[in-house]
Amino acid sequence: QEHYGGLNGLTITWIGDGNNVLHSIMMSAAKLGMHLRIATPKGFEPDLRITKITEQYSKEYGTKLLLTTDPLEAADSANVLVTDTWISMGQEEDKKERLKAFQGYQITMQTAKSAASNWTFLHCLPRKPEEVDDEVFYSPRSLVFQEAENRKWTI
Repeated sequence: QEHYGGLNGLTITWIGDGNNVLHSIMMSAAKLGMHLRIATPKGFEPDLRITKITEQYSKEYGTKLLLTTDPLEAADSANVLVTDTWISMGQEEDKKERLKAFQGYQITMQTAKSAASNWTFLHCLPRKPEEVDDEVFYSPRSLVFQEAENRKWTI
C-alpha cells in the first residue's frame, strides 16, 4: 500500500510453500480488493479449509483467485511477487525432499518477465538464495527491507 498508494485492483502472486504466511495473505487479499495468484508444487498446496474460505471471499469481493503448480502462470500480470521460506521450523529433516520438490520455484528476473511493468518483490525474511536469486532480491524492485522495517511497527 505504501509503495502503490493503494491495494485495490493489484495482483499479488505467491510462489512457494502453502504455509502460514500464504494463509494470512489468502485471508486478507480479497477483502483488500487484491487479486491473488498462487503457485505451489503438488503436495505443498495451502490448507483446503483456507482455500475454500478464500474462494468465497473472492466471489464476495469480486476478485480473481488462481491456484496453479506453474510459477510462470502465476507471475503473469502480477504487481507483487512474494515468497517465503520453503523450509519452516520443524521441517529441517525434510530439507532434501523439499528442495527437490521446489525446483523451478525460485523467483528470478525470468519469473518476472510476464509480470506487470511495475512489479515489486516481497519476502518476510530470512531469505535463502534458492527461494529468490540475488538479482531480484537486491534489485530496485525489491521492497524486502522496507517490508522488514514496517514489520518492526507491528511488534
